[in-house]
Amino acid sequence: MDIHHRISELKLFWEEVSLIKLTLFLVFCGSVVSSIFYGLFWRPPGAFPKQAFVHIVSGRGLSSVADELYAKHLIISPFWLKTFVVLSGGSKKVFAGDYAFPTPENLFSISARITSGDSRLEPIKVTIPEGTSVKEMAKIFDDVLPLFDTKEFLKLAESKEGFLFPDTYYFLPNETAKTVVLAMEKNFTRATNTIKSELTAFKKPLKDVVIMASLIEEEARTTETRRIVAGILWKRLSLGMPLQVDAVFPYINGKNTFQLTIDDLAIDSPYNTYKYKGLPVGPISSPGLDALKATLSPIKTPYLFYLSDKEGNMHYAKTFEEHVANKEKYL
Repeated sequence: MDIHHRISELKLFWEEVSLIKLTLFLVFCGSVVSSIFYGLFWRPPGAFPKQAFVHIVSGRGLSSVADELYAKHLIISPFWLKTFVVLSGGSKKVFAGDYAFPTPENLFSISARITSGDSRLEPIKVTIPEGTSVKEMAKIFDDVLPLFDTKEFLKLAESKEGFLFPDTYYFLPNETAKTVVLAMEKNFTRATNTIKSELTAFKKPLKDVVIMASLIEEEARTTETRRIVAGILWKRLSLGMPLQVDAVFPYINGKNTFQLTIDDLAIDSPYNTYKYKGLPVGPISSPGLDALKATLSPIKTPYLFYLSDKEGNMHYAKTFEEHVANKEKYL
């Protein structure tokens, strides 16, 4: 093999090596660029919060919006967000409003949403059980509604104890305390309209019925026992006897029947049915429809006393002596 042929082979070899190196270099560069591109644009920030919520005020500047999104760990780069927004239609195209981010999203997705007004405000299911007090409601709403104002709710709702109907509701994440209260009041009116004839026939003020129903809601669990307890409590009122209902104490001092002391029974509270005769000054919770119906359809019995054991079974007595015996036996 002559020297010229050898040189040609060497040149060919080094050209192939150079091509391989170039290819590997380009692949490497492409990987780096892809990683940067993915990190900036396709991958959500690692600290992306759960159930994030952003309010964009009308007329707010793009830079301010980008800075807030960055501060809340929703985007990695304010600069690139502004770039994509401008490229997709300009800063004037950012839509004001409330935006929900229930799951992590990348910069492209967020840019597209704020320039199209895609709020993703999906209704949230909230269940308020029968017998829930206003304070307990506030805690439930605060746990599930991102912008819920607990103080505002308590301010609006405390005077409406018992008249906010317990039910399953679907509220938007940006629901205000005022609209929540109005929805529950409206539902109470709807529910009581279904028993309007019974209310009229019973000839007692609606407030008295709701107060009594709130006691019965806590004192008994089945429709039959509720109706029996209703008969006993209405009879006690007619005889001028104190109601002596333990269910008021969780509302007064947070204690249940099995935690009460003699001193607790003497607490000076307008809700204390041991110290004061008659109904408490207001409901202690929001009764459900079954408790309201039971209150309006009491069962007459010879009993004047009742108690519920730790298993929830009811035990009745005609005299105080029988009641004391039941306490010793079942409590």
